Amino acid sequence: YDTAFEYWTKAAELGDAVAHFGLSLLYEKGDVEKDKKEEVYHLEKAAIAGHHLARFKLGLYERKNEGFERAVKHWIIAANLGSDEAIGVLKQCYKWGKVTKEDFATALRGHQAAVDATKS
Repeated sequence: YDTAFEYWTKAAELGDAVAHFGLSLLYEKGDVEKDKKEEVYHLEKAAIAGHHLARFKLGLYERKNEGFERAVKHWIIAANLGSDEAIGVLKQCYKWGKVTKEDFATALRGHQAAVDATKS
């Protein structure tokens, strides 16, 4: 993991979203020194750069720590980036009455547009 950490750190310094996401996983799992603050920092950087799984995981973190409304916002953004995982969670939230029909429909349309964009 030392080599991956070294290269991902260099790439992250250049703003690479995948590198930030990879570093967040290393900090989460303790493959380098386990550090929640660094994990979340790199998740945020990756999410801001458009990494849909990082955005989805930020939603999970927010749900656990900060609040459900912030989590839903992250999942809607992740769905708009094409995250199937986010659509699945939002579907459950809609069934439980935690997400409005309008928000769920908007997320579905955004997800479909992202999926369509990757096909063309």
